[in-house]
Amino acid sequence: MSPQLDLIDLDQTTLEGHRRFVSCWLSRGEGPTFVVDPGPPSTIGVLVERLRELGVARLDLVLLTHIHLDHGGGVGDLLEAYPEARVHCHAKGRPHLVAPERLWEGSRQVLGALAEAYGSPRPLAPGALIEDSELDDLGIVVVPTPGHAAHHQSYLHRGTLFVGEAAGTYLDLGAGRWYLRPATPPRFFLETALASVERLQALTPVPERVAFAHHGLASGRTAELLALAGEQLVRWVDTVRQVRQEAPAADLDTLADAVVARLAASDPYFGLVEALPPDILVRERSFTRQSLRGMLQYVEREAAAGTGAEGPR
Repeated sequence: MSPQLDLIDLDQTTLEGHRRFVSCWLSRGEGPTFVVDPGPPSTIGVLVERLRELGVARLDLVLLTHIHLDHGGGVGDLLEAYPEARVHCHAKGRPHLVAPERLWEGSRQVLGALAEAYGSPRPLAPGALIEDSELDDLGIVVVPTPGHAAHHQSYLHRGTLFVGEAAGTYLDLGAGRWYLRPATPPRFFLETALASVERLQALTPVPERVAFAHHGLASGRTAELLALAGEQLVRWVDTVRQVRQEAPAADLDTLADAVVARLAASDPYFGLVEALPPDILVRERSFTRQSLRGMLQYVEREAAAGTGAEGPR
């Protein structure tokens, strides 16, 4: 029997279109009771209230795919409500959970007002953190997926693959249609991102379900979905290269506009962006530019190196 899964939406009500976007997964009933990516400090109150409504009196684990504010920023606040919970994240992220000052300042520099809306992270006690070996005993497999960030990892538990942002952003539009786009903030390396997706594709047996942080659950066509995530990365970088070669002196905004227009016509999954509700469309336009910024920087580094391709990182 598979554990019961609940998707808990953590809508950022002060930000346009930030619904059906930030979320937390709850797994319970078979094995440990745990959440994946509790979200930012601004919505921990919402998360705790929803957990109480669902009858969760105790949390065994909090799993972080990565420590970006919208995924792990609220973990210290969550443990105020569930002090017995233990936290797992990549070794590179642990120091920033215990002493989050650099994470916060870096987030403010990169995200600006968005970071302020998410809120400042609270320090985590070192004793709250656990090692990979403790997850092994619970049947939770850690899958390294550093494509989105060097400290990003995915988790596999009883047929469900929690991918964070390793396979991009997903929305089920109904009638068998998916909206997909890469989630590739700077600093981006195509080879690393592809290797992460390939690592997920190589899991055997193929996971029955893929749980995205942004946003929702895909089941039944998971092998196809993971393959598409890899194909999309290649398509987008190739398109960025083409546009940059055609307009080498263009500024970032001009390049991004040209790339988006070309991808809307050539990528059938990203092309469904216009089917999104108007407020979510505004959000996706903004985050698409963030993804393209990472790719543009990658292509420019690649060109400067004169190799035609950067080595993996």
